[in-house]
Amino acid sequence: MPLSDSDLTEIEQVLTAGDPSVPVFAELRKRFPALSWTQCDASDVTEAPFRSYSAFDLHLLDTADHCAHITLDPATATGVILARRS
Repeated sequence: MPLSDSDLTEIEQVLTAGDPSVPVFAELRKRFPALSWTQCDASDVTEAPFRSYSAFDLHLLDTADHCAHITLDPATATGVILARRS
């Protein structure tokens, strides 16, 4: 499932809402069940993020080939790494 501009906008809205009562990771998994979601600390990812927000870095994951890798191309993204920033 490639990520569309509207998908990216919706993800951004969730990540920037600032409502601490909303479990962000669970909410995004619920809204985008076709994507593979991984959560980690930002220090665990050495690649540059696709986008950065105040509390999270957003990395796109391409799992189409034999080896999964981080991509900057939403059209090839099949998953997302949500890296929490300290």
